[in-house]
Amino acid sequence: MDNPVIKVVIPARNEALAIGKVLSEIPDIVTEIIVADNGSTDETARIAEDHGAKTVFVATPGYGRACLAGIEAAGDCDIIVFLDGDASDYPEKLIPLVAPIVEGKAELVIGSRLGPGLERGALTPQQRFGNGLACFLMRLFWGSRFTDLGPFRAIRKDSLDALNMQAPTFGWTVEMQVRALKQNMSYAEVTMPYRKRIGKSKISGTVSGVVLAGYYILSTIFKEALSQ
Repeated sequence: MDNPVIKVVIPARNEALAIGKVLSEIPDIVTEIIVADNGSTDETARIAEDHGAKTVFVATPGYGRACLAGIEAAGDCDIIVFLDGDASDYPEKLIPLVAPIVEGKAELVIGSRLGPGLERGALTPQQRFGNGLACFLMRLFWGSRFTDLGPFRAIRKDSLDALNMQAPTFGWTVEMQVRALKQNMSYAEVTMPYRKRIGKSKISGTVSGVVLAGYYILSTIFKEALSQ
């Protein structure tokens, strides 16, 4: 794939403390950045626009809803990269993330957070357990080699369109991986460093967030397994 058009979608909700840092670290190979502002009550959208990003407002909360709105706003491109707005990922690592797609080796690439670059305390025990369980189930049902549900990921736009993504909330990441497995898409993982986020997590920072995330992730897996 020569000179691909790469666009970045960042779902964000009240990330005013971090979004500027995230946007400033995205490499110049990216054609456009879309921040899907998922009902923020702070200055997330203004700061994003000040840093040159295109913003789309998504009033109804939901990680998947924000991602879907970002995809629609992105329009045509060759590769879409998804990246969180809390500065836990390293945006400058986007180049090695998309490399397997550019080189024709994969359609979907997941940034795995479980390598030596994982900062102490960046993943909570409940996140580690949930990721491990989800990956175990994907291996059990579809023989996958995934080790993580990392939100920093890249996918060919035409492959993404073929997945017909629908998960409106926390099941988004695992739905993408499971549907890619069911369609026999080529995929890869690239180990990425991962640091403590700026601000409080909407998921792992609360008991209700952890419970809901776990419910949506597991229910998505079993729903997809039953629909084969």
